Amino acid sequence: MTWKWLHIVPPDTRFDFIGKRRWSLGLSIALFVISIVSLAVQGLNFGIDFKGGILIEVRMEPPPNMADLRGKLNALNLGEVSLQEFGAPNDILIRVQASDETEKEQNRIIGAVKDALGEGVDFRRTEFVGPKVGAELVQAGMLAILFSLIGISIYVWFRFEWQFGLGAMISTIHDIVTTVGLFSLFQLEFNLTTVAAVLTVAGYSVNDTVVIYDRIRENMRKYKKLPITELINRSNNETLSRSVITHLTTLLAVLALLVFGGEVIRGFSIAMVWGIFVGAYSSVFVAVPILVYFNLRPDQPPPGSEPAAAREAA
Repeated sequence: MTWKWLHIVPPDTRFDFIGKRRWSLGLSIALFVISIVSLAVQGLNFGIDFKGGILIEVRMEPPPNMADLRGKLNALNLGEVSLQEFGAPNDILIRVQASDETEKEQNRIIGAVKDALGEGVDFRRTEFVGPKVGAELVQAGMLAILFSLIGISIYVWFRFEWQFGLGAMISTIHDIVTTVGLFSLFQLEFNLTTVAAVLTVAGYSVNDTVVIYDRIRENMRKYKKLPITELINRSNNETLSRSVITHLTTLLAVLALLVFGGEVIRGFSIAMVWGIFVGAYSSVFVAVPILVYFNLRPDQPPPGSEPAAAREAA
C-alpha cells in the first residue's frame, strides 16, 4: 500500500531551479544591499546586553496604565527609560540606560524606581550590564559569527570541493547579513539571544545546503555526461520533499516559541522564523545555482567520491 498523500512534494516534480537563477540571484543581491544600507544608516537597536544599563522586572496589581507609568519614570530624569509588557499585562520590564558603572549609582537608580512605583510592587529581577562589558559583548558576538562562518566554509570545502565550499560560504553570508539586516531595518532589539539565533540560523542553513550538495555529488558519479544544469535541477528536486518537511516541522516549533515564549526570547524567535525562510530559499536558490558559475563539471567527480571498487582498481 502506498501512502501518496504523505508526499507533500510529488515525487515526479521537475521544477527548473536553474532556469530561475537570474531572478533569484537578483532578489538575493537586493536583500543583501538593503540590509547593508540599513546597517550603515540606522545601525542596530542594541539591547541592554550591549548598551549597558539596568533591567528591572516587576509585577504590579492591578495592571498599570503604561502611559502614566512611563511619564512617572521619565520625570525622575534617570536617562533613557523603556517599558515593555512581559507576558501578562501586569508583568513589566523596565530598562534604564545608565552610563555609570558604580554600585552607588546603580543603587540610586533602583531606589528611585522603587520609590516612584510605590508599595505593593513585586520586584522579581534586577540586572545591571556596564557599558564596557556591553562593548566587549558586541565584539565577542561578531567574532563568534565570523569564526562560525569560517569553520563552516572550511568543513564544506574539505568535505566536497572548493566550489561547494565557496557556494556554502556565500549562502551563509547571505543568511547572516539578511537576518541582521532585518533587525536593523525594523529596529528590533538586538541582544545576546539574537546573536545565538544568528549562529543557529547559520548552522541550520548550511545543514540543508550540505544535504543538497551530497545529492549533487552522488549524481555526479551516476550521470557523468549529464549537463550540469540538468544534474543540479535533478538533485534539487530529489531533495525537495525532505527539505519542505524539515522546514515545516521546524517552523511549527519556532512559531510556538514566538507566540507563547514571551518577551525574553521574542528576538530569538523572530530571527529563527526569518532564518527558516531565508535558509530554505538560499539553499535552493543561492548555494546550488551559484555552482553553475564555478565551472563545476559532472565528468570530474570530487576527490574521494568515487566508489570503493573504482578506487581499488586505480
